[in-house]
Amino acid sequence: MRSTLLTLSHRRSLGRLATRVPITRPMVRRFICGETLDEALPAIEKLHAQGLRTTVDVLGESVTAAEDARAAAGRYLATLDALAARDLDRNVSLKPSQMGLAIDPALALENIGRIVARAVETGAFVRIDMEDHTTTDRTLALWREVRPAGCADGGADVGVVIQSALRRSADDVEAIIAEGGRVRLCKGAYKEPAGVAFQDKAEVDEAYEALMLRLMRAGRDPAIATHDVRLIRRAIEVATAEGIARDAFEFQMLYGVRRDLQEQLVGAGWRVRTYVPYGAQWYPYFMRRLAERPANVSFILRNVWRERGRA
Repeated sequence: MRSTLLTLSHRRSLGRLATRVPITRPMVRRFICGETLDEALPAIEKLHAQGLRTTVDVLGESVTAAEDARAAAGRYLATLDALAARDLDRNVSLKPSQMGLAIDPALALENIGRIVARAVETGAFVRIDMEDHTTTDRTLALWREVRPAGCADGGADVGVVIQSALRRSADDVEAIIAEGGRVRLCKGAYKEPAGVAFQDKAEVDEAYEALMLRLMRAGRDPAIATHDVRLIRRAIEVATAEGIARDAFEFQMLYGVRRDLQEQLVGAGWRVRTYVPYGAQWYPYFMRRLAERPANVSFILRNVWRERGRA
């Protein structure tokens, strides 16, 4: 099921159909806080009122036209401005493919550079998301290019994401630690070949725990991005036993996933940041979330297929 859903996440025709099927909206709104910035801001404010921090993802990926990539960067600029105007947590996450990486790495660098410059002006933090393994080297190269600008003159930092599912990640983590970089550690939500990624969940989890502990002990404010209760408990256990300060790392979770756990951790005094996506291009992100939580999948897909028959 997971493999099928990840394959379907790349089907643009299904994405166009899904966005037209009203029955999908209640499920979509569980994971996505709106299609516009005006819809997203109240949800962000509500999370802040609950003691949660946020990072905002303006949905979109794998653009094929330079003007679309520049427009996506413009939406990030508007988002940073709106967060600053409302004195909300100024933290955003972006995907290199949305910035034009597949068109021209120079275009992606230009667009991310614009966002980092605005982040410096507004005192924001920018996280460059990791996508599938074919983009890992280029993503890390982009991070290394734009990070000095973000760090200049006490400006906002720029972080990157590492996936424990990839076999190379231990080496990448060591390199980033040596450079003083800030890492969000996740398991990985992409379908990857066995040659580059662990296929067994136990191996992914084992790699995650090892990388998590390495990052926590190294400092540099790592983000522990998981809903896995065992791993969260392990992080708390190690932090408590080794005297790692509560403000030396944070937990990150997805909007609409394990809201109870997010609230419990905040109530216990731990830092929690919610990954808050918004935008009209929600289909690929939504399908990856379904791959992780496949309940109601058959119901949604039946309605999408029925709509296709009417088209």
